[in-house]
Amino acid sequence: MRRIAVLAVVGVVLLILVVAQIVLPGVAAQELRNNLEQSGTVLEVKVSSFPAIKLLWHRADTVVVRMGRYRAPVSRLGQTLGGAGDAASLDASAQELILGPITLRNATLRKRSSDLVGSATVTEADLRSAVFFLQNVEPIASENGSLTLRGKASVLGLTATVDATVAAQDGALVVAPNVPFGGIATLTLFNDPHIKVHSVSATNVTGGFRVTADATVS
Repeated sequence: MRRIAVLAVVGVVLLILVVAQIVLPGVAAQELRNNLEQSGTVLEVKVSSFPAIKLLWHRADTVVVRMGRYRAPVSRLGQTLGGAGDAASLDASAQELILGPITLRNATLRKRSSDLVGSATVTEADLRSAVFFLQNVEPIASENGSLTLRGKASVLGLTATVDATVAAQDGALVVAPNVPFGGIATLTLFNDPHIKVHSVSATNVTGGFRVTADATVS
């Protein structure tokens, strides 16, 4: 009798696990979709985990997100990534990603454990809108985890060729002109307590350049 009772309990537990494996990934994906839809157009969301019951503690094995457009304060992106911080693997992309002052095109984000690698195309027009003191911008150097941009700057009616450095600073991503006292014109492009940026690099592409940044998420 006792053996039958044990087998019955085991059967119930197995049934619960099977149902959870079927139901929970869809529930988690819908919850993430609802969150992302507040800030943009969601094309696809997939969540998987084995055993799926781990999702009750927000621990997914893989998360895949495809978006057409995402526009929100940087803090909201950080909160979203922070919420996905326990996912072992995250692959996300957005055709247009608008974060604070800058617009990124064909952006991709890859997370493995706590390591993040983000890549996106920045057009010259988008960069001029974000970095007000530079025009006709192009990357001229990418080394030691920082990126040097060159463009024409106009101040008080005077125009001159000026270099500016994009670099990680205390976990944030900032840009400042390479001129005396240029630090007073430092512009923060990205800053979020959930994400620590370590380095940035770029390569030329048609109409702009492709930027890649390495970071960690907490």
